[in-house]
Amino acid sequence: MQAIRIHEYGGPEVLRLEKLPTPEPGPGQALVEIAATGVNFVEIYQRMGWYKLPALPAIMGGEAAGTVLKVGPGVTEVAPGDRVAWLGGSTGSYATHTLVAAAQLAPVPDALSLQQAAAVMVQGLTAHVLTHRTYPIQPGAWALIHAAAGGVGRLLVQMAKMRGAHVIGTVSTEEKAAIARALGADETIIYTQQDFLAEVKRITGGRGVDVVYDSVGKDTFDRSLDSLAPLGYLVNYGQSSGFPP
Repeated sequence: MQAIRIHEYGGPEVLRLEKLPTPEPGPGQALVEIAATGVNFVEIYQRMGWYKLPALPAIMGGEAAGTVLKVGPGVTEVAPGDRVAWLGGSTGSYATHTLVAAAQLAPVPDALSLQQAAAVMVQGLTAHVLTHRTYPIQPGAWALIHAAAGGVGRLLVQMAKMRGAHVIGTVSTEEKAAIARALGADETIIYTQQDFLAEVKRITGGRGVDVVYDSVGKDTFDRSLDSLAPLGYLVNYGQSSGFPP
């Protein structure tokens, strides 16, 4: 098999393409041939050492989809030939093959490609938890979604609208604004041209929003707080611009 491993923390230069023995599944495991792997911002944090990995060297990646090749003793959840997707619990998904606990594998419906399945596990579960559990959106709530045309952002916009929210999305370009509107955003703010705090106050008549979903971090944190209505929630789930002070 081939895999992308790191032997030390650092920039992209620490990523190495290596040939390794293809593993054999043990009890409760499945060997999966990977068709597509998700690439997520968390892996930048891991590569840089901001989020420590259990041990080095390590194969990067924790989200993928593929086809089961072999199963270990006691596995009843999947069989060779099954199309599956997963999040976490593997020996690394930046690879041609990996071992996954069979109980963590999700079947991929025929209507989805393996590439689509690999792209939705982290982002889909994140968006669902944020809108259904972290701040369970109720009909009529106002939600501000930063990076509304990004991977999680696109799903957040759709789920927030499904739950009856008024959605304001921030984006960097008009092209991204069009994407967010097509997915259901009621209002879009191009933050490279407009002060999103002033626009939120204008759109909501000075009230502010009930929830801000913020994956940007440092550059938006203070103004996100100021965008909230009384008893509003600021949900920070990422730091693409750096960690908040």
